[in-house]
Amino acid sequence: MVKHIILWQFKDELLDETKKSLGKEIKEKLEALQDRIPGLIDIHVQADILPSSNADLMLDCSFTDEEALNGYAVHPDHVKIKDGIIGPNVKSRVCVDYVE
Repeated sequence: MVKHIILWQFKDELLDETKKSLGKEIKEKLEALQDRIPGLIDIHVQADILPSSNADLMLDCSFTDEEALNGYAVHPDHVKIKDGIIGPNVKSRVCVDYVE
């Protein structure tokens, strides 16, 4: 199994209300990919982040193997979310992929 973890920080100029709304929308859209991406075992987005954190949003998902992760990266449904809502609103992204 391959784990794929991402931490995002929203752009500084976004209002707190906008960040909360975006977090909920991103969570809804990404978690809706469950059962639509081959090899995606599970997908969870944490949008209710405590103030002590230095990230605004976390993605935690599991894939059957590295090939499935690579397929997810280019899958049109994922790319639409990544390019349409995530990319324009985040200032930083940290990613860790590993075999579990």
